[in-house]
Amino acid sequence: MKKVLILCTGNSCRSIIAEGLINRDLRTEGIEAYSAGSNPSGRVNPNAKKVLEEAGAWSDDYYSKTIDEVIKDGPFDLVVTVCESAKEKCPVFPDGVKTIHVAFEDPDGKPYEAFVETKKLIEERLLPTIQKELL
Repeated sequence: MKKVLILCTGNSCRSIIAEGLINRDLRTEGIEAYSAGSNPSGRVNPNAKKVLEEAGAWSDDYYSKTIDEVIKDGPFDLVVTVCESAKEKCPVFPDGVKTIHVAFEDPDGKPYEAFVETKKLIEERLLPTIQKELL
């Protein structure tokens, strides 16, 4: 199983949505996702949870966490930053782990439709990029 780590600042919206969608769609291809935040909020945004539930991609295992909490789940084959702040603060990973940046606008504080749009963009842009990198 290849492992991808999705990083953003708060680990409450974009990275959680990406984690759920990757695990729903790419696990059968041998890819599993983890997410973390450079400054985690400590909570999953309720709209992020809702959009994943409606997509059949929610797991009660998903929560807002630090990079240190997920390092134990590595080593990772790929690290993806999904916001500018996480890109700037992304730690250096050992063993030449490839790090890429695929940015998405933060839906936090916006109407639910913004979360639906973020989910759609992650499905259209991030999932194929991860497949290309790891398969």
